[in-house]
Amino acid sequence: MQAAQAREHDGTTGHFRPGTPGTPDTPGRPDTSGTSDTPDGRSRTRGGFVLLGGVQMTLIFTLAALAVPLPSIGADFRLDRADLILLSASYGLTFAGLLLLGGRLADRFGGRRALTAGLLLFGAASALAPLAPGYEALLAARFGQGVGAAIVAPAAMAVLRALFPAPVAYGRAMATWGGLSVLGATAGNLLSGVIAAATSWRGTFAVPVAVAVAALLLAPRLLPATPPGPQPGPLPATPPGTGRALDLPGALLATAGITLASFGLVLTDAHSWGSAPVLVPLLTGAALLAAFVAVERRTADPLLPPDFLRDGRRALGLAAIGLTASGTATVFVLLSLALQEGRDWSPLLTSAAFVPFAVALLGSGRLAGPLIGRYGPGRVTGAGLGAAAAGLGLLAATGFDGSVPYAYGLLPGLLLLPAGGALSFAGAAVLAVEGVPADRAGLAGGVLNTAMELGPTVLFAALLTLGGDAVSLAAAAALFTALAAVTIRIK
Repeated sequence: MQAAQAREHDGTTGHFRPGTPGTPDTPGRPDTSGTSDTPDGRSRTRGGFVLLGGVQMTLIFTLAALAVPLPSIGADFRLDRADLILLSASYGLTFAGLLLLGGRLADRFGGRRALTAGLLLFGAASALAPLAPGYEALLAARFGQGVGAAIVAPAAMAVLRALFPAPVAYGRAMATWGGLSVLGATAGNLLSGVIAAATSWRGTFAVPVAVAVAALLLAPRLLPATPPGPQPGPLPATPPGTGRALDLPGALLATAGITLASFGLVLTDAHSWGSAPVLVPLLTGAALLAAFVAVERRTADPLLPPDFLRDGRRALGLAAIGLTASGTATVFVLLSLALQEGRDWSPLLTSAAFVPFAVALLGSGRLAGPLIGRYGPGRVTGAGLGAAAAGLGLLAATGFDGSVPYAYGLLPGLLLLPAGGALSFAGAAVLAVEGVPADRAGLAGGVLNTAMELGPTVLFAALLTLGGDAVSLAAAAALFTALAAVTIRIK
């Protein structure tokens, strides 16, 4: 049996198990066995994965792209801190709030059709953003980008499920897919400073426009058609005739609840927790989410079926995704501010500080697939969380103090965190989608991306209230360690 074994679906528990020898184990590339036996078919499958992966990275790139040039936008439009906070969060608010509905749209109307519609909206909003004459127009464009992204992200995962119908190939594709989002966030921090220095902050929107146009042109050639309703495949679909209603009451409650609660958390950066600007949206959002849970229990075809989250492995995978996303996002924000405000670094030099982060992320990501095949997604996720916790602990020890040298003060933590984060994302993504029926692939994509979006919003706000940078990072390291101790026991 090969040292790096494939994982085969057992057909009963919905989990993958070791047992298929001889499956290709190329690092950094999803296995395409079972997709087509012809060279043209395999080439098309790889091209389709690259296209979908590029789209997913761009969605997260767009989330992080304004972080570095945000001060320049504030200077151009004479914005105060509250306006900048809302502008920074606007894309993520609509992205996170509409993801569950976006997943249902993909499952009902077909992944590729939903992907096309979402890309049109995302691309149009991205093209209007750099033309914005003022703050209000730019804010509206960012909201529009978020709406399009909320449709695109789960639709891309639904098409990915059709692109890799064999469970072995799909599991390996998801191991690679799991690291794409943190890579996109890193690219956003790296490239936004470079682009802003070469042109202006408006130039950062060229990337999402170009990717959206390319994806729209290439999708018909590279991506399989995904008809609505139950999909054929080796994983069991939900029984026909169970209904495909959109559950509009649930969609409205979930969208409004997530958006308002997230908005309240975002405002904790500028207002106290007991202030009206924080409490009103936070409590209203919490009430709407409670109403959403109640409605879902009585709905025949709910937006988020309760049984979807009852699988312990899936719940742990989603928790690891949210925690890893929050840890990396916290470091991105705190380090960017510390370098620019505390050390007076330029945006370009600040972006350059994340180059080793990106290198470590890529190197670890290439190892994730073989490691998952050999040791299982749970153990790889746990090991990744442990390594990331060590990186956060090292950064906490420095506190981003301006007197600490970058090379041997900050750099070790900036290498350990992404190395562990890539493993954690890859393993957790496999845990989150194991055993998901083919006709729920869009739902799985919506839930996975919701965890990725809400994790940074919730935990970042909570961590910042604990005190300084060192305390926040130490608390994050403790959370990583605790979750690692649980997930590493899963085979």
